[in-house]
Amino acid sequence: MLTREDKIFNVIGHIFMILLTAMALIPIILMAISSLTDNASLIANGYSFWPEKWSTYAYEWIFNSSSSMVFRAYGVSIVLTLVGTMCGLAMTTCLAYGLSKKDLPGRSVFNFLVFFTMLFNGGLVPTYINYTSVFHIKDTFAALVIPSLLMNAFNVMLMKSYFVTGVPDEILEAAHMDGANEFVTLVKIALPLSKPIIATVAMFIGIAYWNDWNNGYIYLVKRTDLYSIQNLLNRLMQNIQALTQNAAAVSNAGEGLAQIPSATVRMAMAVIGVLPIVIVYPFIQKNFVKGITLGGVKG
Repeated sequence: MLTREDKIFNVIGHIFMILLTAMALIPIILMAISSLTDNASLIANGYSFWPEKWSTYAYEWIFNSSSSMVFRAYGVSIVLTLVGTMCGLAMTTCLAYGLSKKDLPGRSVFNFLVFFTMLFNGGLVPTYINYTSVFHIKDTFAALVIPSLLMNAFNVMLMKSYFVTGVPDEILEAAHMDGANEFVTLVKIALPLSKPIIATVAMFIGIAYWNDWNNGYIYLVKRTDLYSIQNLLNRLMQNIQALTQNAAAVSNAGEGLAQIPSATVRMAMAVIGVLPIVIVYPFIQKNFVKGITLGGVKG
């Protein structure tokens, strides 16, 4: 039976979580409503949950002006997210499983090297020179997959903690006694028991790839056909800003700018970029929460 203190704690906890949920949802809802607001109304009245006039012109402008590019960019983003997530998840899992073995020679050194990358990196200029001059990935699809995002130290440490705390050593020892090697033990024992953390890390990696625009911005110079949806939306936004800033120097620019929903198109671009993540997240939320809870336990 709950005591009076427990009931008070539950009430306060529920209120606190409701406030946090509202703080997360309200900006997304306002963003979606703003993207469906008439551009002139938004400029005149500002952002509102109850706009004076509704309009889908921002989406119509995006898809009418560059519909083929939008769909191609979506395809690039989907392929990039799938390939990057599979590669990153495979590397993260193998490294984390190795670091979770207490009898691994030099385990503390490897742990330090992984943790060190969470604090320091080589810097943008050396990284760019290395990838373009040594690995020659400039203007290739590999430029979107390899730099910066292929494996993250935080994900490695999170999965390593789960292997230590969530996979009993007795089961692994029993598999070794039955003649299973480390690879068989990983595939048939550890991975089936680690679905929550795998889903969690896969979501982290997938979101990072889907939202990444920096790699395409730096490494894609001529191959604009390899733009992901984030790169394309960023380029469209830069074009709109350039037209707005140079309107006085361009003949008949006022008439053309009047046809561009410069305010609402920003919100529409944000909705287009975030929509797939919003759709996918509810299907993996259960494993995501469980993986964070168990993977965050120190091992």
